Amino acid sequence: MGTFQLTYATMFDPPEELHTRFEEALKKAQGTLGSEYGMIINGEEAFAKHKFKSYNPSNTEEVLGIFQTGTAKDANDAVAAAKSAFPSWSRTPWQERVLLLRKAADIMDERLFDIAAATSLEVGKNRMEALGDVAETPALIRWACDEMEENQGFVVQMGKDPLVGYNGTNHSVLRPYGVWLVISPFNFPAALTGGPVGAALVAGNTVVMKPATDTPWTVRLLAECFVDAGLPEGVVNYITGSGSVLGQALVDNSAVDGLTFTGSYDVGMGIFRNFAQGNYIRPTILEMGGKNPAIVSRHADVERAALGIVRSAFGLQGQKCSACSRVYIEEPLYDQVVNRVVELTSELRIGNPTDRSVYLGPVANSWAYRDFLTFTDELKEAGTVLTGGEVLTEGEFINGYFCAPTIAADVPLNHRLWKHEMFLPITMVHKVQSLEDAMALANDVDYGLTSGFYGTKEEAQWFFDNTQAGVNYANRPQGATTGAWPGYQPFGGWKGSGSSGKNAGGHYYLQLYMHEQIQTLIE
Repeated sequence: MGTFQLTYATMFDPPEELHTRFEEALKKAQGTLGSEYGMIINGEEAFAKHKFKSYNPSNTEEVLGIFQTGTAKDANDAVAAAKSAFPSWSRTPWQERVLLLRKAADIMDERLFDIAAATSLEVGKNRMEALGDVAETPALIRWACDEMEENQGFVVQMGKDPLVGYNGTNHSVLRPYGVWLVISPFNFPAALTGGPVGAALVAGNTVVMKPATDTPWTVRLLAECFVDAGLPEGVVNYITGSGSVLGQALVDNSAVDGLTFTGSYDVGMGIFRNFAQGNYIRPTILEMGGKNPAIVSRHADVERAALGIVRSAFGLQGQKCSACSRVYIEEPLYDQVVNRVVELTSELRIGNPTDRSVYLGPVANSWAYRDFLTFTDELKEAGTVLTGGEVLTEGEFINGYFCAPTIAADVPLNHRLWKHEMFLPITMVHKVQSLEDAMALANDVDYGLTSGFYGTKEEAQWFFDNTQAGVNYANRPQGATTGAWPGYQPFGGWKGSGSSGKNAGGHYYLQLYMHEQIQTLIE
């Protein structure tokens, strides 16, 4: 693709070659539909007595693949394999681990379009969102490799003790924990699996990865990349099944030394509390969603603000933890911005996400579909739905979970949906008298993942100084609250959005997968 670099900021004007290659990969993927995929435990295919089918949310009559309903025994076998592989892997020189992980990243690049085609089919992402998700994965892995290399394995010589007659040396060494569990979400099955898996592996941990039951195919293809890169048996294990059985068995296993979970606040806090029941505290990295605001000043560029809001509110059908779900607009510009947002939203094409002209595909599953109906009924009763508010059920939409992008206004500020993460193509707008009023409302939630602002440069600095979120954008037409990329916008949240205070793809994330050991030698 020449000099073009795919990111979430550049995805809106890709070269034609990207579309051609995606369509070739899509035909290839469609030829494999209905295939059965095993789990990967200790380097071997593992099959369960019971299976589950993964369906296309655009056409629920289409089976994408058949996957294993793993049991508690499978969970324990995977953890045991990872534990057995840990001593050798952790003692592998960090330089060799980096080489193997960079090789895995290269394989992911080679298979970018094949994996993205599967992601588009099983998640319902439009082709550009799917390609972005998959492309971000090797970028995150390479970032972890670069950080390990730049810090020379995180071995630092400390000061010498002032001992008369002795020569003492002290070294600070970051060392891996052991078996690391990665539980990933349906909405970014590539990046939010491969990113933490890559960081854990580079650090010297071994891994068990469990995808969401809606998206096992993408993660299976990633697992194959790690295996094909030559990682030793047991270093990476892939298992599938329900959260209530398989996931719970993994969280309850005392041999798991650390975990990374991305998903809802309620599930994440449940995992956090369960994991704390062990014999001692173990590292827990949680990313648990957002209720992300955009603030629009009376001095904003209307077109830039409207475009950024629409892209962040409705990209991936609003099923991003960074989606723009609240918009606070100063009164002098309120009507102009809202009218333009509604106009742009009405122009979005809904349909089969693999079609290059489609912006919104289906929501992920029947639960999300039912939630959409519940929330839009509430909004119609409480306020005014300016556009959308309906599910689409005729013609090409008859067998899919299609929901119209929805904008609601005039909803009382005490309504629960101002603070509840809907995770759907719904955003709410509100008129404010001042930026101070907007900021007070923006910060008055339990979440703190992303936020956006449109106004003057001086106002933007005020915004950065006052917003309570981990990732913040000002005057960004590519997305008011979405679009982070490793090395550019490290991604993570404050308050109920994240547990670590360190953002993935940034300078402080890899260290979360290691603990410090001080080595003192007296000669």
